[in-house]
Amino acid sequence: MPLNHFCSRCGICCSLFLINLTKKEWLSGKYKTEFKEFGLDSDFNKVKQYGGNILSQKKDGSCIYLKNNLCSIHKRRPKSCRDFSCSSTLKKFKGMIRMIKKKDFISEAPIPRKSIARNPLIQRLASKD
Repeated sequence: MPLNHFCSRCGICCSLFLINLTKKEWLSGKYKTEFKEFGLDSDFNKVKQYGGNILSQKKDGSCIYLKNNLCSIHKRRPKSCRDFSCSSTLKKFKGMIRMIKKKDFISEAPIPRKSIARNPLIQRLASKD
């Protein structure tokens, strides 16, 4: 992760967003996906059209690889996960960052609210509204 990308390790992004695998990642078979067990066609474009390239989720909607608010596959996480950061200034992430900042989502987060409130990054993001 570049130096200008700071991760507070709160796990909110892993609980809020679906993770789409690239064609290479999907074909590698290294990741558990939502529809893999149904034996979807090996045509990636068809798979992608039906959301078959999305990482599996737990019952609570969080990423299957999120354990104790940490990524259990951090060193080999998908490209979309490596590209994203709450501190990113890229236009394509503004909406996602805005969603993370929402207080109503924070109150529903699967992690203790006190630990979020003490997080300096969350405090800084929340104060920018």
